[in-house]
Order: sequence, then structure tokens, then C-alpha cells
Amino acid sequence: MQLYQSRNFSAFFQDTFAFIKHNGKHFFKHFFIINGGFLLVLMIFGYFFMEFYTEVVFGSMLQNDPNAMDRYIDEHGGLFILVIIIFTLVALIFSLIMYVYPALYLKLYIVHNGKDFGTKDLINSYKSNIGKLFTYLFSGILIAIPLLFILGILIFVLFITIIGLLLIPIVIGAFALFYVMALMEYLENKRGIWDSFGYSWKLMSSKFWPAVGSVGLFYLMSYLIQNIVGVIAYIFGFIKFFTVLDQSNPDPSAVMSSLSIVMIVVFIAGILLGAFLNNVVLLNQGIVFYSLKEEHENINTKSAIDQIGTGD
Repeated sequence: MQLYQSRNFSAFFQDTFAFIKHNGKHFFKHFFIINGGFLLVLMIFGYFFMEFYTEVVFGSMLQNDPNAMDRYIDEHGGLFILVIIIFTLVALIFSLIMYVYPALYLKLYIVHNGKDFGTKDLINSYKSNIGKLFTYLFSGILIAIPLLFILGILIFVLFITIIGLLLIPIVIGAFALFYVMALMEYLENKRGIWDSFGYSWKLMSSKFWPAVGSVGLFYLMSYLIQNIVGVIAYIFGFIKFFTVLDQSNPDPSAVMSSLSIVMIVVFIAGILLGAFLNNVVLLNQGIVFYSLKEEHENINTKSAIDQIGTGD
């Protein structure tokens, strides 16, 4: 599949799913090989958080002890804050590693003219770009400070109007696409970080509604799927929970155990489903990036002309 190709709104959708159909097995196989350990660590952190949440928060409710939470923080305040800090740092670094995977994958896909590359190539790509990734992270945070303020105001304004609710995915899509295309351009090693953000805005504004509309709808689909699956899981889980609760003289430990199982299963399933859907959304943004880049730079067209010249 040719990534450098001009596309319209419908082609952004069709080619995203076509890419997943032909390369999804290879893509996700190496994603879980590289990022599986990180996901496992996040799950372990999530497990302990859920244990704390069910034992302290829900335990205080079941035992009618409203001071249990305050007492726990007073007794374990230092450890509680340390765990939150460590979890935040770990989640930030791991999220960055997983976030850039589709960009690195698509870059190697172009270099190898297909999926003729493996885990070692992807790991080497991570290593060779580690400095760029942290530069992108800190630069992105600096840019996000004013952008998030504007984004928050805009979403609030849209949220209080019925028609505006329909535009929220577009706003989120524009914000996300701006960042992803800046990253992908920065990884091309042709521009500095600030020029990459500027070039990203130039690409996005050149075909704003088809590009941003496509990304926004992918975010909307991802959001709906995750919430529908989550609601279904919670319904079945809480049926089990209330079944235990409705028994005469229920054992508090059995009630807590049922609640813990529900929340842990939903949490783990949510992480795995979120990782899958997030990659689909990022692949769509990659398709948009290479399409807009082709329209601006005619990379594939020039390559085809050069090959004709070589053949002569």
C-alpha cells in the first residue's frame, strides 16, 4: 500500500482500514512484543490502585466508616504520594513509547517499501530517536500549556450548546492531529522541532475539514466503542456483585472480593482495548499525514519520475 498518495475524506477512512487489513497482524504483533511489558507494568500499578480503591473507599462505605479514607492517608501519606508520583512518571514515559510506535512503524514501512522489517528494526528506531522523543515531549508540553487553555474554553462553549456537542470530536481531532503530524515530521530528520510544529499546522490547515473531520470521527468511534464495552462489562460485573450483596448476611470479604474482581477485569480489558483503538486512531492520523505531505511535496510523484528516468 502506498502511503504517499493524495486522498479525500472517504479515502482517509478506506485506506486506514485497508492498511490494518493487510498489515494489522504484523503491526500489532510487534506492538505487543515491544510494549507488552509496559502494558503489564501499568496493569500491575492499576491492580494495586484498584485494591486500594475497593478496600479503602468501598470498604469504608460497607463498614459505615466515613473517616477510613482520611485515616489511611494520615497513616500512609508519604507512601501514597510516592506511589502517585512514580505511577505518573511511569505512565508518562510508557505512554510516550506507545504513542510514537505507529509513527516509527510507518516510517520503517516506507523505508522497507512494506512490512519487511521486525522487532529489532523497531527497537533500533526507538534508540536512534530517543533524544528526539524527549525533545518532542518537553516541547509539546510547553505548547500544550496555552493550547489546553484555549481547548478547554472552546470545549466548554461547545458543550453548553446541543449543536456544539457534535463539534467536540472535531476540536479534539484537530488538537491530536496537530501533535501527531509534528512528531512524524520531526522524525523525518529534515526540520527542527519548532519548524515541525509549524509545518504540521500548514499541512492541517491546507485540507482542514477532510483531515480533521476524519480524525475526529475516528476518536468518536473509539470513544463510543470503549464506553459501550465498558458499560456491558460493568453491567455483568455488578450483577455478580449485587447477587453476592443480596444474600442474607453477606460476608464483607466476599463482597469486597467480587467488587475487586469486577473493577480489575474492567480495568485490564479497558487498557487492552484502549491500546488497540488508540493505535487505530494514530494509524489514521499517519495516513492523513502522508497524504497531505504528498500533496505539498509530491514525493511519490517525483520518485515515479526518477524511476522512469532510470529505466530509460
